[in-house]
Amino acid sequence: MQTLTQLNEAKDFLIKQNITQADIGIVLGTGLHQFINLIEIIDTIPYSEIPNFPVSTVEFHKGNLIYGKIAGKKILVMQGRFHAYEGYSMKEIVFPIRVMKLLGVQKLFLSNAAGGINLNFKKGDLVLIDDHINLQSGNPLTGKNFEEIGSRFPDMSSPYDKEIMDELLKQSHKLNINLNKGVYAAVNGPNLETRAEYRYLKIIGADMVGMSTVPEVIAANHMQLPCVAVSVITDECDPDNLKPVNIAEIIEVAGRSDEKLSKLFYETIKAL
Repeated sequence: MQTLTQLNEAKDFLIKQNITQADIGIVLGTGLHQFINLIEIIDTIPYSEIPNFPVSTVEFHKGNLIYGKIAGKKILVMQGRFHAYEGYSMKEIVFPIRVMKLLGVQKLFLSNAAGGINLNFKKGDLVLIDDHINLQSGNPLTGKNFEEIGSRFPDMSSPYDKEIMDELLKQSHKLNINLNKGVYAAVNGPNLETRAEYRYLKIIGADMVGMSTVPEVIAANHMQLPCVAVSVITDECDPDNLKPVNIAEIIEVAGRSDEKLSKLFYETIKAL
């Protein structure tokens, strides 16, 4: 069971590495790496060196915590995240987000690769998540609650922060980047969905589907940490015209949108 002691051990280790304060937390999803090139890097710490931290088992998630600056703001960047399909519990998946909050993070940016269920979305499109449907088994808040971190029954009526969302939309216009809005459905994975499952997801109101993000958003709301999330559409999930897809293609499509998402996050952080 995850405890406050474990969280504080990780926090204290990072403080000893001179990570004494951070303003913004960022989680880079599948195929998204270029953001690192836009920041002034102060330190890079492998997850494996941080007490109680999970370790990435997916080869395309590098597994580093990067400390740096953007326009004078101190940031913590997760270069790779954790997923339920890796065998991690929901509490383990959100452990780094809780440590970020203990280190002073005030705003959280999340990104992911997702399959497009809304047929208006095309490969490479960016979609601002404005709500989600949680179809994953388990919940990071199950079990003993620590009131020092958050309330037992956190409200989820507006899980994504309007102020940051508005700034992302404003900066997308300035950068001439098309930023859609949509509902994200979270599933366990690692298999992709069947035609019948895509039809079901569309019926219940999902615009895209992926295997991450929602646990982190739940934990952020539990801690009253304002957060936003952007999906890169990596495949078009039309059940009546479904084509086989593999992870290499998904990573390649995400990589093509890496630069514009990185610029969007960078300019938004500067403006906040």
